[in-house]
Amino acid sequence: MTATAPRFGAARVLWLILATAALLGSVLSGTASAHAALTGSTPKDGAVVATAPKDVTLTFSEQVAMGDDAIRVLEPSGKRADTGELRDLCAGAVVKYGVDLHSGLPEGTYTVAWRAVSADSHPISGAFTFSIGAPSKTTVALPKEEAGGGVVGVLYGIARYVSYGGFVLLVGGAAFVLACWPRGAAVRPLQRLVVRGWAALTAATLALLLLRAPYTGADFGPGSLGAVLETKTGAALVSRLLLLGAAALFVAVLFGAYTRREDEGEKKDLTFGLAIGGTVVAAGIAGTWALSEHASAGLQPLVAMPVDILHLLAMAAWLGGLAALLVALYREPSVEGSAVRRFSRVAFGSVVVLAATGVYQSWRQVGSWSALTGTAYGRLLLLKVALVAVLVAVAWLSRRWTRRMAETAVAAAPEDAAGEAEGGEDSEAGDSDAGGDSEAGDTDAGGGAAVPVTVPDDPERAAQLARQRAVLAAARAKRVRDADPERAGLRRSVLAEAGVAVVLLAVTTVLTTTEPGRTVEEAGAAQTSAPAAVPDRPLDLTLPFDTGGVNGKGTVRLTLDPGRSGRNAMHVYVDGPDGRPLDVPELKVAYTLESKQIGPLPVLPERVAAGHWSSTAVQVPMPGEWKLQVTVRTSDIDQTTIDKNVKIG
Repeated sequence: MTATAPRFGAARVLWLILATAALLGSVLSGTASAHAALTGSTPKDGAVVATAPKDVTLTFSEQVAMGDDAIRVLEPSGKRADTGELRDLCAGAVVKYGVDLHSGLPEGTYTVAWRAVSADSHPISGAFTFSIGAPSKTTVALPKEEAGGGVVGVLYGIARYVSYGGFVLLVGGAAFVLACWPRGAAVRPLQRLVVRGWAALTAATLALLLLRAPYTGADFGPGSLGAVLETKTGAALVSRLLLLGAAALFVAVLFGAYTRREDEGEKKDLTFGLAIGGTVVAAGIAGTWALSEHASAGLQPLVAMPVDILHLLAMAAWLGGLAALLVALYREPSVEGSAVRRFSRVAFGSVVVLAATGVYQSWRQVGSWSALTGTAYGRLLLLKVALVAVLVAVAWLSRRWTRRMAETAVAAAPEDAAGEAEGGEDSEAGDSDAGGDSEAGDTDAGGGAAVPVTVPDDPERAAQLARQRAVLAAARAKRVRDADPERAGLRRSVLAEAGVAVVLLAVTTVLTTTEPGRTVEEAGAAQTSAPAAVPDRPLDLTLPFDTGGVNGKGTVRLTLDPGRSGRNAMHVYVDGPDGRPLDVPELKVAYTLESKQIGPLPVLPERVAAGHWSSTAVQVPMPGEWKLQVTVRTSDIDQTTIDKNVKIG
């Protein structure tokens, strides 16, 4: 027999499920929204304004980062209508940005395209149109692909999932060795699992750094990496790489000096040092997620970030320890039942921490019962809770198999003692036989007769025989494992747990890129409570005046366009008693909102022509009942102030 069938062990099955879930998670996350949302704009989407606005402004629900060309306004022909200079109009809790428009814009439909990065590191984008004068045809096509989509979005999502998976295997595998099975530090399959977790996390972090610029919509070039490093996300990724350097030293000590320690006192001291140092490094790596994603934005960030770190560490201890236990059960039949029981206690504590931190995170991100079923985030959260429930149920079965293993071990102890006593009587004969057999050849591990082994001179034939002996040894080991029904049942239940855990990790990855339900509802409420768009109706007033001097009588005609809160264009016409324009030396206007104790807000219009004054930058902060005051001076000593209460919407 020169060929053998390929073996698909637990580790390979786990990696296959991991890859499938990574692809699924990245596809789902590519269509998800992010944390911040556009809550308003001036002009509004679809609005038709009588005159060209001076600028375009956007208002967001939370803090965003906007770079050059983040807001683009395009004419119907596709030509840029904005100056390209972004203006930060944020004030207090109001997050607003804008761009100035060129003067003399023609009538027609204009397209506004924008992109930004929310405070939790996810890109957002959108587009809308407004019209000057009347709607028209436009050659500008609205972008169909959302920020963070396409091939780059899929690759970025895969890298995010792999980074979570690597973190789980690195932290959870190392914790399993230190807390549950110290002898496992010398087991090669466990060493490979932890090292692969470190390698996966490192490679994924580097990929995230390289993909960050195109993922957020920026051009990929020599200077793009430098721009990324100046952002909060870039700093977090670089910090993660530095911490992974410390993690590499931790892994080297764990699988090197730790395994060679024979003195129990020294080994205990080293275990304590590794536990403290490993916890600090693991918490630091978890903090790179907490400081740059959902926990760092929104409600109670100072509480949410430590809670998020605890949540990630508990998840890693449970799911990563589960993967380590699975590898140990399949690749190391001699794993002790005490190690399984210790992991069972660690897993129980992790579940308690996950439940407590998860309840807080759910309240913070969902906010209401309606958002739990009415938003994508809420529905994903329900799916995650269902998967956790399934995982806990399967874990309960694993605990039952663990108890059966313990009971079997206790029952077998007296028999083993009796067997050792009987074996002692025949030790001399056995030793003699063993010595003779050793000269003749190898003894079958299954307890059969000695089989002479002749090593051929042909190297190819020798290698073939070595492969055959390896296959026979693996078959004997499998028979030994299968002869223990409790251990076999535990392996199956742990494998089922690992499969559910991999899918659970994919859902968690998608959740981190989905707009929280609380934000969705708040943005919807802001849009609903905003006053309905009404046709622009310029405010038009006619006010008589009399300064008491010569040529001191006349009328003031004032128009305010569009006559609502925000920027307005004001024109003032002064006419004499005969209806002809009256050229006055000075004219001033002021607005006061007495109900809010705002004002008076002075406006100094410029003289355009005889009897005509105007200002194109009259800012009305909010709608309400405003008191309008017009001061007219007809000579050096003759002037009067007239006032009128007007409704500005």
